[in-house]
Amino acid sequence: MRADREPEEVSIEADTKKSRRGSMSETVRIVVHALILAMIVRVFFYQPFNIPSGSMIPTLLVGDYLFVSKFSYGYSKHSFPYSPNVFSGRILASEPERGDVAVFKLPRDNETDYIKRVIGLPGDRIQMVGGVLHINGKAIPKEQIDDFVTRDGYGNARRIPRYRETLPNGVSYPVLDIVKAGSGDRTDVYKVPEGHYFMMGDNRDNSTDSRVLSAVGYVPFENFVGRAEIIFFSADEDASLWQFWTWPMSTRWSRFFNLVD
Repeated sequence: MRADREPEEVSIEADTKKSRRGSMSETVRIVVHALILAMIVRVFFYQPFNIPSGSMIPTLLVGDYLFVSKFSYGYSKHSFPYSPNVFSGRILASEPERGDVAVFKLPRDNETDYIKRVIGLPGDRIQMVGGVLHINGKAIPKEQIDDFVTRDGYGNARRIPRYRETLPNGVSYPVLDIVKAGSGDRTDVYKVPEGHYFMMGDNRDNSTDSRVLSAVGYVPFENFVGRAEIIFFSADEDASLWQFWTWPMSTRWSRFFNLVD
């Protein structure tokens, strides 16, 4: 028959089990706190978004992942997941500036996230004339700087004229002009209502934006989610998640931590 264990041995074993339980409890506590902190940051400070379309090329590319600051314009119901109808308007409001790249909820459904550049402020008159942006009757300087080079599905290079626009407040950014005399290059005058903004994509001939009143139109201040701040990751649009061996080649390393201008 096996002899009983000494009291010291029993005590050591009990202490070991207690230590393991304590270690596990501490790990769970740290994970829970980390998740709570991440949720607070996402809801109130910075939210990650990815770029699914080419409407903001060349500023943003398909496959870019960026952080949007939720506090830049204050908070509305659209600042929070599922846009809970708990209050109207904005609190701690700070108005968007001309030239900001901003995420907003599409006014047509108040659900779909769009990202465009703020072009027109409340009360502005916006018009495109011969591919040149006009704000309040004045043409915005637009100069060609180089070509944006992209490739088709067969690997053939395609060169697209790239221009630089400079807004009245000095904000400067690149735009593309794919189609001369395209449908969006000549418009009527848009009078931006009070409390609304006029948004446009930098890829002017491939952007559904405020120029299309039936699709986007004027964006209420309440619909703004936040301002695009920094690209934290970028990969080719045809990169595959499961083909991990292609990640080093499909990752656009040079775009990491680029500020969004």
